Amino acid sequence: MAGKLYLCGTPIGNLEDITLRVLRTLKMCDVIYAEDTRHSIKLLNHFEISKPLYSYHEHNQSTAGLEILQKMKNGDEVVLITDAGMPGISDPGEALVKLCIEHDLPFEVIPGVTAFTTALVGSGLDTSRFVFEAFMSRDKKQKKSLLEKIKKDTRTILFYESPHRLKETLKVMLEIFGDRKMVIARELTKKYEEYQRGLISELAQHYENHDVRGELVLVVEGYHETADDLITYNPEETVKAHVERLISEGTTKKEAMKIVASERNMKKSDVYATMIE
Repeated sequence: MAGKLYLCGTPIGNLEDITLRVLRTLKMCDVIYAEDTRHSIKLLNHFEISKPLYSYHEHNQSTAGLEILQKMKNGDEVVLITDAGMPGISDPGEALVKLCIEHDLPFEVIPGVTAFTTALVGSGLDTSRFVFEAFMSRDKKQKKSLLEKIKKDTRTILFYESPHRLKETLKVMLEIFGDRKMVIARELTKKYEEYQRGLISELAQHYENHDVRGELVLVVEGYHETADDLITYNPEETVKAHVERLISEGTTKKEAMKIVASERNMKKSDVYATMIE
């Protein structure tokens, strides 16, 4: 009978955030795989858990993934943890889930803390709609390309970023996003947890004069649509040209006049009068 894989969320800083369910699973499993065994052994030692511990990370996920599958086929109960937070979120645990699905092997996700949801709630920005972009490329050109693609996304946008790239990232964000509200959450759940709030320009200026350390989550206000964004036609195009263009694109004359009236906030009778002038 096949064993099972358990993907367990672990604390992102404060060890008290571990769940009873995760602790029970770590104690009952046969083997544990971790992103960095040197880091995870501290967690296990703290809770007096002694199990075989092996590494599973982006550099060995192909070989270690097959090794894990074989252990499961042999009946082992396997736990996967990451350095902090949920395995599978911006993490090679995603590939292991896909392998389990492909090989029809059972797995269970045991939830825990995630840094980006913690930062979102603490940011004070809109939480009803958001998008998580994880780590941006280190390449400045690719970073700019990504930000250009999402600059008009009206949802709150979250990123992970490393301290030594923060200053450059803020400059690029200001250039592409323009000035908007932003929150930088640092060292969440840890002793020196802090939230820096302000406009992108203000935070860029702040970090020009202050060094930063620790894990960072960037929370950026979504784009606010302007009147120009709601215009779906060329304002320089005449009403008649607008109707004729829609007709040339396959719309009936009646429907084209209806569309033009709606888009330009005109009466249909006024559009019709313009057409027969």
